[in-house]
Amino acid sequence: MLSIVIPVLNEVRTLPRVLVAVSRVLPEVDKEIILVDDGSTDGTREWIQAQVPQGLRTGAHPVGGSDGTLTWADEPAASRLTVRALYHACNRGKGAGVATGLAAATGNVVVIQDADLEYDPADWAPMYDLIAHRKVADVVYGSRFEGQRNGSAKFISLSQVSANWLISRLFGILYGKRFSDIEVCYKMFTKEVNDTLNVTCPDFGCEIQISAQIVRPGRWRISELPVSYRGRGFDEGKKINWRDGVKALGYLLWFRVCAQPARSAPLPLSSRNP
Repeated sequence: MLSIVIPVLNEVRTLPRVLVAVSRVLPEVDKEIILVDDGSTDGTREWIQAQVPQGLRTGAHPVGGSDGTLTWADEPAASRLTVRALYHACNRGKGAGVATGLAAATGNVVVIQDADLEYDPADWAPMYDLIAHRKVADVVYGSRFEGQRNGSAKFISLSQVSANWLISRLFGILYGKRFSDIEVCYKMFTKEVNDTLNVTCPDFGCEIQISAQIVRPGRWRISELPVSYRGRGFDEGKKINWRDGVKALGYLLWFRVCAQPARSAPLPLSSRNP
């Protein structure tokens, strides 16, 4: 089974389409979608509650309506789809949402998905193939830079490209493992890898912490593949900004020198609106 962790904050306009898209990828694979609402105030939480009553829904793939609602198809399917909804009582940050989702994931393979439309879930197929079928990787990172070279990825600005390039290059120097795109959302890994992760960084620094915890043991087979990307602007809901880039430089050093704590029990959560 593939577990799809989706941290959500104020994405009521895009989340319906994201759920439809992720449910249709890898149609032969059982999937578990874990939605973690991180204190949304734009109606996202209410939308999730309406679509995933009691925090759990199973069935065939959903079909999106023009009004943003989902209709759940009843026809027989080749695989099983389960959607679970978890809620933070207040906004705690993307890293906190990712941590909650990873702790709840039960699949043999796990992938992280943003709740916007910047990435294309169709890119999971070759990533999943390396892990589940060919069994030549334990971790697969997407790369927007590789996608940019083949014309399938477009960043919103030169500053975004430069910041991501610098952070990725410094990570390679400090940790001895080069990634072309350390800040990419698409990170897919086995359950065994997920069981070793302990994401304590509550903000966008979680990308660096996850990568540090994957690289430092030196035991996992890691691959990179090109992914598609269509960056959105702040007027469209983008949340990461230049301050997060500056903080990332500090996180690079911090997670290099500090010992990584053992994974702790998750905080109590509710599958209903608190």
